[in-house]
Amino acid sequence: MTVEQNVLQQHSQKHQQTLLNQLREVTGTTDVQLLQQALQVSHGDLAEAVAFLTEKNAKVPQQDEATYYQTTQVGNDRYISVGSQADTSEYLPHPALPGAVPSQGDTNVIDLTGDDKDDLQRAIALSLEESSRAFRETGITDEEQAISRVLEASIAENKASLKRTHTEVWSDSPNPHDRKRMENCPVGLKNVGNTCWFSAVIQSLFNLLEFQRLVLHYSPPARVQDLPRNQKEHRNLPFMQELRNLFSLMVGSKRKYVDPSCAVEILKDAFKSSESQQDVSEFTHKLLDWLEDAFQMKAEEDREGEKPKNPMVELFYGRFLAVGVLEGKKFENTEMFGQYPLQVNGFKDLHECLEAAMIEGEIESLHSSAENSAKSGQEHWFTELPPVLTFELSRFEFNQALGRPEKIHSKLEFPSMLYMDRYMDRNREITRIKREEIRRLKEHLTLLQQRLERYLSYGSGPKRFPLADVLQYAMEFTSSKPVCTSPVGDFDTSAPPGGTTGQLLLASSTAEQGPSTPPEGLAPALAPTPAPSTQQRVPIHKPFTQSRLPPDLPMHPAPRHITEEELRVLEGCLHRWRSEVENDTRDLQGSISRIHRTIELMYSDKSMMQVPYRLHAVLVHEGQANAGHYWAYIYDPHQRCWMKYNDISVTKSSWEELVRDSFGGYRNASAYCLMYINDKKPFLIEEEFDKETGQMLSGLDKLPPDLKAYVKEDNGLFDKEMEEWNTLQARKAQQEKMALAVAAAATAVVAETATTTSPQPMSTEPSTPDNSAPQQDPEYMEQPSPTDFSRHLQEDTERAISKAAAEQQEERSPEGLLTAAIKVEYTRLLRFAQEDTAPGNDYRLQHVIVYFIQNQAPKKILERTLLMQFADRNLGFNERCKSIMKVARAKLDLIKPEEINMEEYEMWHQDYRNFRETTIFLMIGLELFQKKSFVEALMYLIYSYQYNRELLVKGLYRGHDDELIGLYRRECLLKLNENAAGMFESGEEPEVSNGLSIMNELVVPCIPLLLVHDIEKDLLSVEDMRNRWCSYLGQEMEPNLQEKLTDFLPKLLDCSTEIKSFHDPPKLPTYSTLELVERYGRVMASLSRVPADGR
Repeated sequence: MTVEQNVLQQHSQKHQQTLLNQLREVTGTTDVQLLQQALQVSHGDLAEAVAFLTEKNAKVPQQDEATYYQTTQVGNDRYISVGSQADTSEYLPHPALPGAVPSQGDTNVIDLTGDDKDDLQRAIALSLEESSRAFRETGITDEEQAISRVLEASIAENKASLKRTHTEVWSDSPNPHDRKRMENCPVGLKNVGNTCWFSAVIQSLFNLLEFQRLVLHYSPPARVQDLPRNQKEHRNLPFMQELRNLFSLMVGSKRKYVDPSCAVEILKDAFKSSESQQDVSEFTHKLLDWLEDAFQMKAEEDREGEKPKNPMVELFYGRFLAVGVLEGKKFENTEMFGQYPLQVNGFKDLHECLEAAMIEGEIESLHSSAENSAKSGQEHWFTELPPVLTFELSRFEFNQALGRPEKIHSKLEFPSMLYMDRYMDRNREITRIKREEIRRLKEHLTLLQQRLERYLSYGSGPKRFPLADVLQYAMEFTSSKPVCTSPVGDFDTSAPPGGTTGQLLLASSTAEQGPSTPPEGLAPALAPTPAPSTQQRVPIHKPFTQSRLPPDLPMHPAPRHITEEELRVLEGCLHRWRSEVENDTRDLQGSISRIHRTIELMYSDKSMMQVPYRLHAVLVHEGQANAGHYWAYIYDPHQRCWMKYNDISVTKSSWEELVRDSFGGYRNASAYCLMYINDKKPFLIEEEFDKETGQMLSGLDKLPPDLKAYVKEDNGLFDKEMEEWNTLQARKAQQEKMALAVAAAATAVVAETATTTSPQPMSTEPSTPDNSAPQQDPEYMEQPSPTDFSRHLQEDTERAISKAAAEQQEERSPEGLLTAAIKVEYTRLLRFAQEDTAPGNDYRLQHVIVYFIQNQAPKKILERTLLMQFADRNLGFNERCKSIMKVARAKLDLIKPEEINMEEYEMWHQDYRNFRETTIFLMIGLELFQKKSFVEALMYLIYSYQYNRELLVKGLYRGHDDELIGLYRRECLLKLNENAAGMFESGEEPEVSNGLSIMNELVVPCIPLLLVHDIEKDLLSVEDMRNRWCSYLGQEMEPNLQEKLTDFLPKLLDCSTEIKSFHDPPKLPTYSTLELVERYGRVMASLSRVPADGR
């Protein structure tokens, strides 16, 4: 067959597959045979095929034998996938795999037989005619157009992100050092707008080192200019080049993550766009299809005259044998498959899914020799498995009653090592025998479980109990002794229990007195009646005696009359029966456990463990059918651990985390695609070695020359960006330092002038020696009010001097007094540092030395800080204080540069300034939170948490309790989410807009901050917020609300985990230390009275 004939045949097959997929999507029919017959009857006319399938009360017609036999055309060696869903809508259910057992409730035909059936059919016909005409004119299928729409939306989102403000999470950090790659850390992929599906698939393929090598070393056909410039060539070759560039950056880039926009641009140009996230399996289908086309052109050029070998086909495609029986006649067909789709609903693990997918129909006739049997069915047996085996887990299904897709959240387990021997054609007979044995065991298991159920749920009424317990209760009853008491003692006869009795007693008393008027205040209706005459005797109602309990009623249930002989017989029988029941129950449970174990070990012999496949990657989807987020777990064989690839974030993970996110069943996250690799083919994940030196290639050494130059150029640009940033920051620091020096000099001049004129209030800012450069005092000691804590601090210092003078009776020199005073002050502060106090009484806020002691600052830092305190020229006005001040300033002047590291000194004081700022952020945030001003409180809590974590990295006592700040940050976001959701539920336009504005401007940008540290409570809070908004998907609402919700949900669900920059922090007011201590103490004390949730 010539190349041209092969191309034409492949095009015809693809067109036929496209028609089948369009027909499946329109009618909802998943029966491939029925779809093929409809096309055959209609001679390829889709409108007639739809009419044929939607005929009222239509029954499944008798299939043509040739149609059933010929599931693939002769010569078709490029079958895309079994039951391929590549051409279906993103969120429609995956079509059933030929061979999969349909779930109950499914129908072959959607009922469209309403009163407007003709109108509906005409609309469908027009739609299909338009679709077919577009395909004939452009060669672009509806599926390709759907992918195009999502890519256009991604590109538009990426361009729009450049114009967003810093409050949104989509912009890069301005500091390039935040975007610098850690050594040997995998490179992430930037989410350029609803492209998490792209990142998940590309990372899974990139970490297949054999695939990575194929892409990196791909070269376009040398005679590309001589080839016809068709659509595929325009699309595939540029895409391959951009994919090579992307892979090369992922290998050797210095960036923490790289931008895939260029590759996405190629996809966008090829398909003409979409508005929703792309389905992972659909994208993987098309990606492998394009790669196959690109490698096919190269293979045909390299091996002219021979059948070319396509590495993509050899890597990802396998073959299976379809063994079937149709009306008693057997057939066998070999078919090719790529990604293997599996139904999830109704199955508990991957093997159950595979067993159901491998058998279709009534297969008893496959093993019988009766040629006249009317039964039909087929089995699938793998004849050749690909090195990379991919399973699509169909977790979306279309709810025909509601008219929308829904996600299947049921739990599905899968192993880390999968043995495929039982599904291989060479083991067909052994597997059939084992399947028959399993079937027999399951039938026996069902009978045993039914028998056990009769023991565990005994009785004929609605309530049933274990039979052993029933017998035990009977034994307890028979052995109980009756204890009788007088019921009179149980009642209080001093007060009637009810109004009726009281009235009758009143009537009785008034009857003795004769007729009289009703008592004052008693209604006539309730007035006592005259006493009856003696001749007309009426029975007297005696409520107490007539409602009295029987005199010998026992206190608890017990036999009334039973002899010792009867009791002995009954106890013996009941005890024996209970023992028999317990033994029977244990025997049944043991038999059931043994059968379960036998079934589990049915395929555990070595002969059935020769085809091992190890789990390589798990692609996870979180969200609902209409919106969600994708990420991937990929196994790193060299580090022997799982890695989580979530857009730009690449972190170490574990099998436990993978199970939690992938099995499904209790969260909105579950596995959507499983990628297994043949464990006997290590070349798939083996590193490449230098042929001459034998050393493993890494980094840029793995790249061909053209890509090596490309990566070096990009790394050079990134190095230049970091250098420019460093230069800018150094210039800013120099300017700030100069400004501070000028301000300090000006302050010193003003202080000197003030001292020569008149006494001024004392200041905590020490001045510099007269013959030295100005000494810069830490800015946190510059208090706005010299009358409050500044004076308090000075009084403490003077008190230390006075105490030292009293103790130093012999040594009265200023130097001796300074040493003694410093010792006294240090002792006082050390006692504060060692004292256990409540959170609201934080001595670190009162003095920097307490902070330094608790964080084990160097001795030289403590000494210099104390000297600065005693060197304040405004310390006092008596001669003793002045002399000590002068000695302290002289000592500061005598300290040599090599004796103390001034950079370290400034660093410690800067940390203390940061601690005070963090405290103010926290204090204001908590105050606003308690006032329920959640919008204003959020930024204060966000920044207090971020700054506090930076402090805690250096030591446990550098900051505050991060759990406390994290709690209120989390609760504030939950409150905002609740308020915004309430506004959205109101349906009123201003309220809806305000609610979505709160989410877009405040909540959504903060979600990455909750995700980045993988704290369980933060993750659950994000899950709660997302679930609240996803719950609206199933509710009826106005079209404009539905449109806004659809536009908003991807932003909520597709948040990147990178911490982005916000607006500048809120400007903090200036507090004196005393004011800060008092306000912080009040707000912390109030926290012990008011929980975070406000209850």
